[in-house]
Parts: sequence; C-alpha cells; structure tokens
Amino acid sequence: MFLMIATWRNWARTERSRPALHLAPRSVKHVVQAVQRARETGHAVKAIGSSHSFNAIGATDGVRIDLSRLRGLVDVDLERGRVTLWAGTHLWELPSILTPLGLALENMGDIDRQTISGATSTGTHGTGLAFGGLATRIVAATLVTGAGEVLTVSEHENSDQLPAMALGLGALGVLVTVTIQCVPRYLLHAVEAAAPLDQVLDEFVERNRAADHFEFYWFAHTTSTRTKTNTRLPIESVARPLSTFARFVDEELINNALLGAVVGVESLVTSATPRINRAIESVSSRRDYSDESHRVFVTRRRVRFREMEYALPLAAVPEALREIRALIDRQRYRVSFPIEVRAAAADTLWLSTAYARETGYIAVHRYWRDAPDGYFRDVEALLRAHDGRPHWGKMHTCDAEGLRDTYPMFDEFVRVRDQLDPDRVFANPYLDRVLGQ
Repeated sequence: MFLMIATWRNWARTERSRPALHLAPRSVKHVVQAVQRARETGHAVKAIGSSHSFNAIGATDGVRIDLSRLRGLVDVDLERGRVTLWAGTHLWELPSILTPLGLALENMGDIDRQTISGATSTGTHGTGLAFGGLATRIVAATLVTGAGEVLTVSEHENSDQLPAMALGLGALGVLVTVTIQCVPRYLLHAVEAAAPLDQVLDEFVERNRAADHFEFYWFAHTTSTRTKTNTRLPIESVARPLSTFARFVDEELINNALLGAVVGVESLVTSATPRINRAIESVSSRRDYSDESHRVFVTRRRVRFREMEYALPLAAVPEALREIRALIDRQRYRVSFPIEVRAAAADTLWLSTAYARETGYIAVHRYWRDAPDGYFRDVEALLRAHDGRPHWGKMHTCDAEGLRDTYPMFDEFVRVRDQLDPDRVFANPYLDRVLGQ
C-alpha cells in the first residue's frame, strides 16, 4: 500500500482535514488490513473517492483510504445487463467500460467526476420521474465492515441490508465493489429552450410526467428559465450530435470561461448581478440535438462553486421556488449562479432523498469565493418547511433529530449501522451530526 500524510480538501474548498495516515490499497486484502490496523490503534477510517461532496462527509483525522487504485471492471453478466466495478471507478470512466458491452447507465446526473461508490453512497441522482437515483441500480456490493470482515450484500445474501447499504453514507463500511444494473445503450434527444418562469412552474408536474427527463435552470433577477427536455431513443436511431465547435463554445467558453469571468466580477461588484443575469437571459438560444446518453446527461463544470440541494414532495416545488424568488427580492440577495430544478421517482432505499415519494429537487449555488451563509440559511429554512430532505453530499445544517422525523426508516438504518460498525470505526463529525453517535 502507498503511504503518505497530506492535508485533504474537497473540490469546493469548503472542507479540509489532515489524516494521521493516508493509504491507497490495491486489493480487498489491503483494505481489510487497513481497517484492522486502524481498530488496533484507535483511529477512525474514512474511504475517499473524488472529494466532490460539498460537506465534510469525507473528512477525517484518522486513516484515509484512497480508492483510486481500485478502479475498473471486475465482472460482467451480459445476460442480465449487470457489471461489477471496483469502488474507486469514476463515473467518467464508465462509457469506455460499458459502451463495448452494449450497456449504459439508466440515468445520470450532470457531473461525472465522482467515483461510483461516492456517488451512490451520497445519493447522486439525475432527473426523470420514471427513474431513481444511481444507488437504486445497485443490486450487490462487497464491503469491509467495522470488524474488518468482508461482507457481500445482494438479492441473495444479506438481502435485508441492501436498502441500507446501497446508500450508506460511508457509515456501514468501506465499499470495495458494487454491482450495477445497466440498460442497453440508448440515445437522448435533447431540446433546450427558454421559457417563462411562471409558466414552467405552473406546468412543472405535467412537464415532468410528459417527458423522460426534464429539468430547468433559473437565474435569479430574471423572468425566464432555461429548460432541458430529454427523450430516450433506441441506439439504432440517427444521432445528430452537437458539432465539436458548438460543444466547445457551450461547455468551455460559456459554461466555464465566461461563467468564471462573470461570477468573478459579480463577487467584486454585487450590484451588477441583476443586470448581468438579465443579459445572459437575453442571449439564451434554442438547441436541438441527439447523442449517446452520457454525452447528453453530462456537462463539464470547471468553475468552483458551493451547493445546497433539498428534495421536496414533487407538488411542493412550484410554491417553494416562488417563495425563494420572493425571499431573494425581499432580502436583496445578489445571486449569480442559476437555481437548478429536477425530479426523480420514488424509491425504497432507506436514506434516499426520494424514499417513498415522487420527488422534486431544488439546488442553490454560490461562487466558491462568496460567503453563502445568509442566502443558504434562509433558503434552507424555507425548504425544510416543505418537508425537505437535504442531499447527503451537499451543504446543509440538519442533524439526526430532525432527519429522523423525515426518514421513516431512519432507525432501521441505524440498526444496520450498529450491526456492521458497532464501534463507529467509520464515524466522523459529519456522520455524528446526521446519524447520531
């Protein structure tokens, strides 16, 4: 195993910690040895992926296990469309693994920098009322428990723990492999267009029910949105991808270079934010294209930001967003990053933000150099009043007492945690806050 000590920082630069030891295991045996050694020395253990969570879920002053050397394909079951992956495999690596097999992920978010274990453990999701988050597609996994034992969880082994393990916050053990149920490759036909905010809110539920995947972005201080509607097509359909130049202009020049320059100016001259947002709104153009699913789902994000996202009952989203708009106006907040709104199917994972209810997501952002406190605090209070559940990998202030009220299976999850990690080998301050000690 590779050993070093270094200060850890997450991507958003909101959290940092200095572990006592940093390990990069090359095998399951090495992970077992690391956990056993940590127990013997009284250190906590925290597995780390790409560090793309916006909170301190990955922080530790104990032993950090870096999964970057446990990557790639372990096994494939083509008959059932399932792949087993090493836990450190990044989402961006999956197309090169799945495409030759004729497979794809059923759904994706718009960022692919995360590892498969980090994304599933924190509840990463995309959009689409017929589709759950990425963790809902886990059918099996291997993890090292707090006792340093290797445990397989699947439909046939320890199946009662699957609803906890698939979205486990890193609290149940170190994931070393995950088995994902995939689907045959497919295309997405994407239509991106401007639409009035009030109209989109009035039609929000209907638009989500009518489309395979629907989402929209709203720049504060404007009256219009940028909508994106994706329709699934057979892989045999004729693709009409964006040209290399068009993709470069949109992803690199507008979404990254221009956005970075704009938010940099706005952070210094906040009074300019409404005018700049309205200028961006005025040049928004319609786009219509189709391509392989992962090329449509994913957008490159190079400008650092901070994010808070809450999951609400689907029907509550329009009212909640109108309240956020009124809050921004009333408090005179200057908000440069757009608000993102998506949806997902109800599922059965115990700590999923979409557990047992159709769900809408509202995500708010700040440039990483801007203080988010007042804006995030006020929006969070508003969203919690709508029975909101915070995204586990993003910024929030919830604790175990409040989360127990909104998650019916919260105590069942804690029961599994007590079985797999009774000594809290995998605890850290974040998990102590959201799950209790």
